Amino acid sequence: MKTIFAASALAASTLTLAACGEAAMEADTDNASADTATNSDASLPITEAEVAEAQKAWGEGIVAIGQTFTDGGDYRASAQEHIATHYAYGDGQTILFKPTLAAEDQFRESETEALSYFVGTEGTEDGGFAIAPFTAVRWENNGTVISDSGDMAVAMGNYYFTGTDGNETKVEYSFAYERGADGELDIVLHHSSMPYSAN
Repeated sequence: MKTIFAASALAASTLTLAACGEAAMEADTDNASADTATNSDASLPITEAEVAEAQKAWGEGIVAIGQTFTDGGDYRASAQEHIATHYAYGDGQTILFKPTLAAEDQFRESETEALSYFVGTEGTEDGGFAIAPFTAVRWENNGTVISDSGDMAVAMGNYYFTGTDGNETKVEYSFAYERGADGELDIVLHHSSMPYSAN
């Protein structure tokens, strides 16, 4: 009986070890697949549909910052999340950002400068563009150009910011996008200006 029990226990242990080994191999395979998928996403060519989706998300982010401000929430945190989500500052590369309402500090090369533009800084020209607030952002692309390699897209056109009074403000834009390591599109160039007026 002791011999049979020992043999049974040994067999059970062997099966358990084998099962653990298979589970570990499956986990490694799953992790490798996830890593491969992420790397694959990061190398996929940018599409025009993705640019349109990125624009839509950016506009929704501006509206969300304003709504958070109106509700008395942490609008600075909302703006920081917006910048981190849509701009490539965190990747350590040069970002070309020329906001609409910027004359003294025309170019915003850092997250801190971008944040100041969106939420305002006392004693500067920055009144807080995103806390105006706006209730909607509507896009009209004049065109989108995607590089032959598919790793950069540039879009130009007009976007319209709807104020709380229902009136729209027309602004001209150029955006350039690159795909980040997470597979999402990041803004590397953002230029906005008011339409020219001869008067």
